[in-house]
Amino acid sequence: MPYQEKSAWILLLASLLSYGWYLSTVLGSLAGAPLEAAAYQAPMLWSIGGALVAVIALHIALALLPGGTGKMDQRDRDIYRLSEYTGQGLVALGATAALAMALAEWHPFWIANVIYLCFMLAGIVSTITRIALYRFGFHPW
Repeated sequence: MPYQEKSAWILLLASLLSYGWYLSTVLGSLAGAPLEAAAYQAPMLWSIGGALVAVIALHIALALLPGGTGKMDQRDRDIYRLSEYTGQGLVALGATAALAMALAEWHPFWIANVIYLCFMLAGIVSTITRIALYRFGFHPW
């Protein structure tokens, strides 16, 4: 398995675990209160920060394993580029939705969570695409 595919697995697992922890923490703290009353800021920041630290630590550990990081060839660069393109639409969708929500003066809870959800979905879709391209083949046109 190439280093870049291992990296994609690390990103996917970190994204899923950190967002899952965030959702369980925020939803678990409600106790019957409306969603807008949830204390979401600190769990969101801890979720993002924890995912970043975990990804960095796991990439360092991965680089120290035998085989090292390996060099990216043209195929790896093409797979990376295509996988990033698949996630960019979700980032644009999240930004557009957040802009519309801000203009409509929605509660900041919803705006922040839509942005966070779309960033996470973009990362997840991008890494799943990258893993699929490594697993099932990449055929440039």
